[in-house]
Amino acid sequence: MTNGTRITIRDVPPRATWTLEQGGVHPLLARLYAARGIRGMEELDTRSSALLSPEKLKGAREAATLLADSIAAGRKILIVADYDCDGATGCSVGLRALRMMGATVDYLVPDRFTLGYGLSVEVAQLAAARKPDLVVTVDNGIASVEGVAELKRLGIATLITDHHLPGNELPDADVIVNPNQPGCDFPSKALAGVGVMFYVALALRAELRRRGAWAVQPEPNLAGLLDLVALGTVADVVPLDRNNRILVAQGLARIRGGQMQAGIAALFAVAGREPGRAATFDLGFALGPRLNAAGRLADMSLGIECLVIDDPGRAMNIAQQLDAINRERRVIEAGMREDAELLLASLDPGTRASLTLFDPAWHQGVIGILAGRVKEKLHRPTFAFARGNADELKASGRSIPGLHLRDALDLVAKRHPGLLLRFGGHAAAAGLTLNAGRLVEFEAAFEKVCRELLSPADLSRTLETDGPLESGYFSLDAVRLMQQEVWGQAFPAPVFADSFDVLSQRVLKEKHLKLKLQKGSQRFDAIQFNFADEFVNGAPDRIRAAFRVDINEWNGTQAVQLMLEHFEPA
Repeated sequence: MTNGTRITIRDVPPRATWTLEQGGVHPLLARLYAARGIRGMEELDTRSSALLSPEKLKGAREAATLLADSIAAGRKILIVADYDCDGATGCSVGLRALRMMGATVDYLVPDRFTLGYGLSVEVAQLAAARKPDLVVTVDNGIASVEGVAELKRLGIATLITDHHLPGNELPDADVIVNPNQPGCDFPSKALAGVGVMFYVALALRAELRRRGAWAVQPEPNLAGLLDLVALGTVADVVPLDRNNRILVAQGLARIRGGQMQAGIAALFAVAGREPGRAATFDLGFALGPRLNAAGRLADMSLGIECLVIDDPGRAMNIAQQLDAINRERRVIEAGMREDAELLLASLDPGTRASLTLFDPAWHQGVIGILAGRVKEKLHRPTFAFARGNADELKASGRSIPGLHLRDALDLVAKRHPGLLLRFGGHAAAAGLTLNAGRLVEFEAAFEKVCRELLSPADLSRTLETDGPLESGYFSLDAVRLMQQEVWGQAFPAPVFADSFDVLSQRVLKEKHLKLKLQKGSQRFDAIQFNFADEFVNGAPDRIRAAFRVDINEWNGTQAVQLMLEHFEPA
């Protein structure tokens, strides 16, 4: 729990609910969808034919021409990928799609510790050493002005595919495909890096169709890559607008039907999850972290190999390595979290609009997760710093609603020229590098910008809920119904709110609170993980709680369990 959390209830437009119910949507889902802005049945159409056309994506057709010409001439293509889950899945989509279409293609993923993010001059030189004719970036490159210039100087063509926000200057690439670049009127600005790469593959297949390539051989089925697209889209926490929901729904349907890459199947196995019942939760919290762990602690090439290999035995072997790396990541993160708790004990976030944390012992691969945990706990934009190269510090930041983190950094950079050596990112997450001696200066500058941009209301957490859950829906069937739907960023999974009597409670492992609750004649098992210390003596006799409903499996039996997000005395 956090101080100052307000539980609110989403507005449910009755007309939209009625329209959806008339269209045959389950009454519970109709209410949840209407509260999330869905107004008609057409917005729930997740058939692949409902996807936006690649023709609308600026640069996609030029990219297809460049790639088709390269394939026809037998040129060597090199993909430069990012080292997170979006980059790994995007790279895998690129490798698989281009190989299906006859390309000679390899990949390079920078080491985050020595080379950092994106197509820098050093990465461009590494790429050039592989003697490609064309470099294709995936999930990076929109800010790589110098890197692209270096490749151009060396006579190597570049195709940028990215979704990050551009800076003031665009790189002088042969082609740029990015829905967020100036002049692109693609209706979905929320594509992940993997989504952009998938769209480029669709455009390339159409270009090769125009050239008659599929007269002599069958067209490649790009739908077979949608499991990868779904994973990268969910793991990168991009907003799940309608187009992204279609991509994710299609990918999940394929996974549930047993049609997936060997590596995806292996990751489900090592995570102990059931592909036949795959949900967005599995992608975001079971598969995504295991892939990300490779980029955080080791080398993301391992993650990409897992996704491009077709041999199930080898894929399982790599998935087990990724699982072991992820366990190591958890241990490192737990230690860093203890350090952060000690640091935070001396800070009063109530008087601050932001938090800047640093410990020389912290691991730069895990600072992003740490920043996220602190942001969740204290509801402040947070940067966590670790030592980088030579005299540099690297930070990863996470933000709260109300503060666009990349824009805030842009403001810091304009007011303090030379302070930020490098920075980039999104509204909710960003990264930066600065000279080690200038941390205090950054902390003050960032705090000042946050004070200007955030209102007092922004600094108190609002927990939006769907209100009470009807008594008949505390059932396994209703929980499964909700779990099968596509939820995520900007289309949040259902959280309900209601008041309960507390019948009993106990603390598990010194940090989880297990409760028996009652409402009317119904009794429920409930748990709050990592519960806060406000209730040193436990919960009061009657509480108002915000909760998710989940299924608890124990000794072969299944029961509905309430997962408490927050509670307060009722």
